[in-house]
Amino acid sequence: MPEDVLRTMLSIVQLLEQELLYFAAFWFVLGALDEFAVDCVWLFLRLFRKQAEKPCAARPDPRAIAVFIAAWKESQVIGHTIGHALRVWPQRDLRLYVGCYGNDPATVAAAMAGAGDDPRLRIVIHDRPGPTTKADCLNRVYRAMCADEARERRRFAGVVMHDAEDMVHPDAIAVIAAGLADADFVQLPVLPEPQPSSPWIAGHYSDEFAEAHGKTLVVRDALGAPIPAAGVGCGFGRQRLGSLATAREAEGGNGPFASECLTEDYELGLLFSHGGGRSRFLRERDADGRLVATRAYFPATLETAVRQKTRWIHGIALQGWDRLGWSRRPVDVWMRLRDRRGPLMAVVLAAAYAWLCLTGVLFVAKLAGLVVPARTSPGLQIMLWVCLASMLWRIAMRLAFTAREYGLAEGLRSIPRMFVANIIAIMAGRRALVSYMRTLRGAAVVWDKTEHSHHPATLQAAA
Repeated sequence: MPEDVLRTMLSIVQLLEQELLYFAAFWFVLGALDEFAVDCVWLFLRLFRKQAEKPCAARPDPRAIAVFIAAWKESQVIGHTIGHALRVWPQRDLRLYVGCYGNDPATVAAAMAGAGDDPRLRIVIHDRPGPTTKADCLNRVYRAMCADEARERRRFAGVVMHDAEDMVHPDAIAVIAAGLADADFVQLPVLPEPQPSSPWIAGHYSDEFAEAHGKTLVVRDALGAPIPAAGVGCGFGRQRLGSLATAREAEGGNGPFASECLTEDYELGLLFSHGGGRSRFLRERDADGRLVATRAYFPATLETAVRQKTRWIHGIALQGWDRLGWSRRPVDVWMRLRDRRGPLMAVVLAAAYAWLCLTGVLFVAKLAGLVVPARTSPGLQIMLWVCLASMLWRIAMRLAFTAREYGLAEGLRSIPRMFVANIIAIMAGRRALVSYMRTLRGAAVVWDKTEHSHHPATLQAAA
């Protein structure tokens, strides 16, 4: 290749590198200011206000609580979930509703085996073959609960949602029931369990949830912003859930859960705060100092992690914008912007990694004397210093929150896992945009569920 042509191409690469740098640096600075604001509120709460965490107080048995689980192709884990829940939750007024499908007999059999002869289990067989959507399955469970209430002439005090793979905490029902005494919706923390077979893919969930449920949701709760439901370890006041179901049915729906939504749990949590409803995020520790939280195994392969996060980004950032819109309260707008930044951050991260690649090419070209180093403007220098300081601060915060829940070794692993999380975010963001465009063209929403092959309770029992 002639040298003049090569120099021209390198000049174009150099120009593109500068544009990518400005683009990524600008959005990284905005993101840094956003995160630093959350950090400042959290630090203020830790230093000057009552503790965000408190010991779990002794409480009388809660009023009647219904627990909803939607299960499709979950025969490997549902029995362990049911058996463990009924064993650690002795409350007589508890009832566990498990939604299954007639064309999934293995899950039905596993659920029955997990309960043994415990009469508190109620298996609800959907009248349509599966899979439908998780929300549709939950609506069928809701109708079964309403039928039981009418037949027994009593009403449950609240409804708790869990997934088929969850390992619940013994104190969770009591904490949720107490929280529902003065709130319409409560959310407990979620702690992804470390998996030795997948320290990087599955491990990055531990890092993200440790920080999100140890800091971000604590800040949301303190600021009075709506708390999004995680779909597990969340409790809904029965009266308000019934009002929402009535409103949806008047619009042609078949229950309180939005069947056409990929993240019906997130949406339901925010809807509970509309019209004056109160939502709470509760962090309590038991007598042994363990966090009262829901534990579960999260995806352990790149494909399953990307698929799950694609659904989250599509449902929260894209569908959420369409379905929920925006709020007039500044703090609500701030938090919804944070919730919906996934697609933008995927683009920004992709731009940053593309810049790194081009920088490597230009570094080699500079050594060969083919390009002249570009001058960096004072404004860009300031942004780069802010980005560097922010990155170091973010590393420290991620390490601290992960180490608090999982130990120092996992805290140190969280540093390189930030790169893994970024790659997954880029891949999921692209797929979410493609999936969203398909739905705009009329494609149906499909329950793209995560496969589960093992349960935390089995390893706990073995230990």
